[in-house]
Amino acid sequence: MMVGMLAAMSTPALRSSPQATAVSRDRGDACPGTLRLHAADDGALARVRVPGGVLTLRQAEVLADAAERLGDGDLHLTSRGNVQLRGLADGCGGELTGLLDAAGMLPSHAHERVRNIVASPLSGLDGRGLLDVRPWLTALDAALCASEAARALSGRFLFALDDGRGDVAGLDADVTVRATPDGGAQLGLGMAGTALHVAVEDAARAALVAGETFLEAARTSGARVWRVEELDRPVDELLDAVGRRLTAEGIRHEPRTRETGRTDGPPPGALGTALSVHVPLGRLTVRQWRELTHTAAEELRLTPWRGVVLPTQGTPADESLARLAATGLVTDPDSPWLRVGACIGRPGCAKSQADVRTDAAGALGAVEPHGLPLYWSGCERRCGHPRGDRVDVVAAPGGGYRLSTAVHGQESRTTSMDDPARLATALAAITS
Repeated sequence: MMVGMLAAMSTPALRSSPQATAVSRDRGDACPGTLRLHAADDGALARVRVPGGVLTLRQAEVLADAAERLGDGDLHLTSRGNVQLRGLADGCGGELTGLLDAAGMLPSHAHERVRNIVASPLSGLDGRGLLDVRPWLTALDAALCASEAARALSGRFLFALDDGRGDVAGLDADVTVRATPDGGAQLGLGMAGTALHVAVEDAARAALVAGETFLEAARTSGARVWRVEELDRPVDELLDAVGRRLTAEGIRHEPRTRETGRTDGPPPGALGTALSVHVPLGRLTVRQWRELTHTAAEELRLTPWRGVVLPTQGTPADESLARLAATGLVTDPDSPWLRVGACIGRPGCAKSQADVRTDAAGALGAVEPHGLPLYWSGCERRCGHPRGDRVDVVAAPGGGYRLSTAVHGQESRTTSMDDPARLATALAAITS
């Protein structure tokens, strides 16, 4: 196995996440939104928050129109189920804001970057979850937008609402609410092993309390931190503080051992009353996007795994899947594209050392469907890399790539591979 080969070649183990230690920063949170655009090499970039990944068909059409008229003509999915518009022209910010406002996508300008919520995308559609998380999603988003304190959350702070199946519970969100078999809900923070059990009707409010308590702890620490795992105190202490505030607000709770989650999303295909497709490297043309909207009934659900779930009605699944596959979307659950991701790379990012998307597509033939996922990064920042076990393929400043495995939270780095043939051989061995 290539994992053993990598271990033999590796240097000492590295930390797998910047969240492993307390962090302090010298400048404010520069995470982009729709009111604060980011200047990239391919033009301005807007990140549109889509709580729970849920878009009405009208909202989806507004985004397609914005991408076509104002941007590069594509819609880019993020690892949090949000949408990025790239290649935006100078001076289009006001027009973009007006379009999104009219579609109900900016309910609070002061909170637009903090509406980071992922939710089980198949909830209520396939009969596998313990409950439909839509009421939680609606309540939490409304509570966030109504909270004056929540305005101070970082654009990187993440809430996860899991219907009990464990999918988004494995994404290491800052605040995770997961349905439990006894009809309650489990409130977890970061990667802590303990959670608080609350009633279902209190779950959304408890999640907001957790976020506000984090802000109080961050202010007390005197450091500029954005995520729960960056605090210079044990997460269990923060959980105790959340418990005290819940008690003060009359929300009953008790400590429980936290259930772990997975890190995989819905496979492509027909699933209950929905269809699921994967988007290669998260990049959709307007044509592909509109084919999705024509197939869906009432809404699209974007997933944190750069896929789309389509609640459907009427049209036979095989016919719809064939039409979506003809546009280049992935409908085969054994496709190697499910195991490959990449940052934007060149020419969109000035920091990137390579055109990683072209290189990733060129190496697709070396990827087996059931091996470790590969994530291609243009630099050591590894923007957008997934959680869980994976192989990182990172472009080196002098050319070529470095490979590292992240397995069970431990990372091992190999020597640089600047020979394309050697890199292809290594990738084939890793994914076999």
